[in-house]
Amino acid sequence: MSRRRTPALPSWLPVDAYILALIGTVVLAALLPARGTAADVAGGASTGAVALLFFLYGARLSTAEALHGLKHWRLHLTVLACTFLIFPLLGLASGGLVPYVLTPELQAGFLFLCLVPSTIQSSIAFTSIARGNVPAAICAGSFSSLAGILLTPLLAALLLGSTGGGFSADPLLKIVLQLLVPFLAGQLLRRWVGGFLTRHKKVLGLVDRGSILLVVYTAFSEGMVAGIWHQVTPARLGGLLAAEAVLLAVMLALTWYGARRLGFGREDRIAIQFAGSKKSLAAGLPMASVLFGAHASLAVLPLMLFHQMQLMVCAVIAKRRSRDPEPDSVRNRGDAGSGPVSDPAVTVTS
Repeated sequence: MSRRRTPALPSWLPVDAYILALIGTVVLAALLPARGTAADVAGGASTGAVALLFFLYGARLSTAEALHGLKHWRLHLTVLACTFLIFPLLGLASGGLVPYVLTPELQAGFLFLCLVPSTIQSSIAFTSIARGNVPAAICAGSFSSLAGILLTPLLAALLLGSTGGGFSADPLLKIVLQLLVPFLAGQLLRRWVGGFLTRHKKVLGLVDRGSILLVVYTAFSEGMVAGIWHQVTPARLGGLLAAEAVLLAVMLALTWYGARRLGFGREDRIAIQFAGSKKSLAAGLPMASVLFGAHASLAVLPLMLFHQMQLMVCAVIAKRRSRDPEPDSVRNRGDAGSGPVSDPAVTVTS
């Protein structure tokens, strides 16, 4: 008896169920925002969820493996420069779009998007599909996430101090307590809890995603109660999408052709393009909830839209790169440990 296959979305259109869950959470916050005591409870739970997320980030990150990857330092510095130098400069340039294309609040969210670290999971997945340097992508994503714990809040304090809609230097203490301290605690306890986290990886993945959904619900509820969503007209939303499309196109072109000018080979260029042009939703959402408070809903909207856009565009690019002729040096190398791994499913948690 033949087995019927479940219909699936096209491989070039990675609309993950988690993205649908995020959209559903936003709709729920719009229809049933938390108010009064419920808002206090949701806010406290969101604060705890953020601390838990960063504890798990710290406990999962192997500093030994990251340090081992330093031998490819030119590639990692290139990715870090794209993530924390070129992206922020483009974000600052977006100030010229105010007030004609973006509102000041949306531009602050656009700039915050440019300060967030790169992804890990999806960068690895796309690099593998395109037959790039997967070990380099793993290390580059890990370095970016580790650097983002410090650089993203510091850059936000420097660049968003006067434009972040209520953001000031005061949240830096919250950043230390809610982000940095749990992360360091996770690193210190990694030798004791690492095995447990590995054995329960799937369950903890649900904890990750559930925590982020809670952060999104709390942020968008606060925005609904404050009435700030009246500022987002269809025209403003279209302008934001157009600005993000230009941002993504510029970074994809810059990472690919810039890496070639720097003398990197094809596999390294693929890793640089996917790790250097993408932004982490999982890291950005909790940080925004700490940095922006009641204004977090508008601050995370650009990041949420950019995240899905980068997945769809990079999936198409990765598939096309996978059809490139394989160089003789790669075919004859026979080193499975330094080349691409089998194509994993594209995930959207980072």
